[in-house]
Amino acid sequence: LKHAARLVPAPCRWSSGLPMNIGVLFVPQQEAWVVERMGKFHRILEPGLNFLIPLLDRIRYVQSLKEIVINVPEQSAVTLDNVTLQIDGVLYLRVMDPYKASYGVEDPEYAVTQLAQTTMRSELGKLSLDRVFRERESLNASIVDAINQASDCWGIRCLRYEIKDIHVPPRVKESMQMQVEAERRKRATVLESEGTRESAINVAEGQKQAQILASEAEKAEQINKAAGREANAMLVKARAKAEAIQLLAAALAQQHGNAAASLSVAEQYVNAFSKIAKDSNTVLLPANTGDVTNMVAQALGIYTTLTKPQAVKTQDEMPPAHEDAHSPATEVLKAEQGSSS
Repeated sequence: LKHAARLVPAPCRWSSGLPMNIGVLFVPQQEAWVVERMGKFHRILEPGLNFLIPLLDRIRYVQSLKEIVINVPEQSAVTLDNVTLQIDGVLYLRVMDPYKASYGVEDPEYAVTQLAQTTMRSELGKLSLDRVFRERESLNASIVDAINQASDCWGIRCLRYEIKDIHVPPRVKESMQMQVEAERRKRATVLESEGTRESAINVAEGQKQAQILASEAEKAEQINKAAGREANAMLVKARAKAEAIQLLAAALAQQHGNAAASLSVAEQYVNAFSKIAKDSNTVLLPANTGDVTNMVAQALGIYTTLTKPQAVKTQDEMPPAHEDAHSPATEVLKAEQGSSS
C-alpha cells in the first residue's frame, strides 16, 4: 500500500487530469506540461506537437497559463479603531514560471488564498473604519504588492485583488446611519442659512439702491426748486428791496427828510436797548445808562456822520435855511426826556 501511495500523482487543482504518455502528444495553447524522466525533471512541453519516450517519460504536472480567479473566503478582521469586520474578496492570478509553480509549493491555490487572508487582516489593522471605505483601491494595491513579494518563489504573480463585500456589525451600522443623517441635516442647515444670508443681502442691496435713488431724486427736486421758485422769490425780494431803497432815498431827499430819519434811528436804538435783557442773561451797558438824551444824541451823531456827504451835497444845491428851535427832532427829544423822567 505504501508503494502504491507513492505512485499516485500529486493532485493538480488547475487541471482536469493528467494525460497519458503514448509517445506523440499535442499540447493545447496556454498550457504547460511538466515532464519527468525516471522521476527527475526533464523538460516543459510547449503548445503543439511533442514526442516522448513511453515508460521513461511521464507528464507530472499540467499548468494553465491563463488568468486564474480564486474566491477568497469571508474572514473577520479588526480595524485600527477596534471595529470587527467580515470581509471577502476575489484574487486574480497567473502562472509565470511552470517549473516554480510545480516544485516551489505543494498547493499554489491554497497557499495564495491563505496569504491573501493574512495580508488582508494586517492591512485592515492599519486603517480606521472610515478609511477602509474611502481607501479600498489603495488597500487592494497593498495586498497585491504583499502577495507578489511572497509568491515570487512560487512562479505565480498576483494581477489584482478586489474586495467584494464588507459586513459591518449592526450597532456600528446604525451609528454610521445616524452619522450620515446628522451630516445631511447639517448640510441642509448650512444650505438653508446660506440661502437666508443671500436673501438678506439681496434685500439690503435693494433697500440701499432704493435709498440711493430716492436721495438722488430728492436732490434733483431740491435743485429744481432752488433753480425755479426760490430763485424767482429771491429775485422778486431783491427787486422789492431795491424799490424800497429807492423810495427811502427819495423820501430822504425831500424837506425835513433827515429829521425823520434821525427820529426813526433814535426809536430803533431805544427799542433795541430795551430788548437786550430779554434775549440774554448777559448784558453790556454803557456808563451813562440813565441818560437817555445822551444815548439818543449819540445815535443821531452816528447817523449824521454817515449822512454827512449827502448833507453837504444837499446844501450845495439848496439855499441855507435858518435853524428852527421848534423842529420836529427837538420836540421828539423833549418828549422822550419828559417820558423818561
